[in-house]
Amino acid sequence: MAMSGHIYNRKDKHRLYIVEVVVVVVEVVEVVVEVVEVVVVVVVVVVVVVLVLVVVVVVVVVVVVVVVVVVVVVVVVVVVVVLVIVVVVVVVVVVVVAVVVVVVAVVVVVVEVVVVVAVVVEVVVVIVSVVVVKAVKAVDVLLVVLFTIVTTYRKTFNHK
Repeated sequence: MAMSGHIYNRKDKHRLYIVEVVVVVVEVVEVVVEVVEVVVVVVVVVVVVVLVLVVVVVVVVVVVVVVVVVVVVVVVVVVVVVLVIVVVVVVVVVVVVAVVVVVVAVVVVVVEVVVVVAVVVEVVVVIVSVVVVKAVKAVDVLLVVLFTIVTTYRKTFNHK
């Protein structure tokens, strides 16, 4: 009788070890899922940054086109000034307005670039914080796994 009880306890220990191994595998799968979540976040952030950069490029192209149009208008006005002296006052007003428009456009572009840089910095901070949190969580899970392995090893070889 005593012998059969001993075998029964060994089977229970083996079943307990199998359950502990399954728990460890589930925790490793959870860590892998969290890493995939971080990768998805990084990809989304990269796509958003690229879209913001495309918007900035479009704004810069529009500003350049406006500047070229203003320059052409100024050249035409200068030709008219040469032909008609009375139009000099109108040409001065057009040039001043064109310069103001260019200055305002440049200020707008600079502000857009500053906003893009701020967004990129914020995104980098968020990514770094998410990666650090996930890394700490992964280390925590690995420590639990190592503790489980050491505890199982001790139970196996110290209680024969």
